[in-house]
Amino acid sequence: MSDFEYEFQMALFMNRNLAPASRRCSLSGVDFTYLSSSLVREVARFGGDVSPLVHPAVQKALRQKFGK
Repeated sequence: MSDFEYEFQMALFMNRNLAPASRRCSLSGVDFTYLSSSLVREVARFGGDVSPLVHPAVQKALRQKFGK
């Protein structure tokens, strides 16, 4: 994955969900952008809320896997 794509995902998804006050201008809406499952797993691993990003069944599986 290119640096731009990685940084774009971080800004668009993670920063918006983890720190809404740090919103920046984005190029596309969340509904039309690719999201890396690695980023979702990383947030879940550290106890972050991934509910806006995944289906409830996926969220449940992540909680079971990471024990949060």
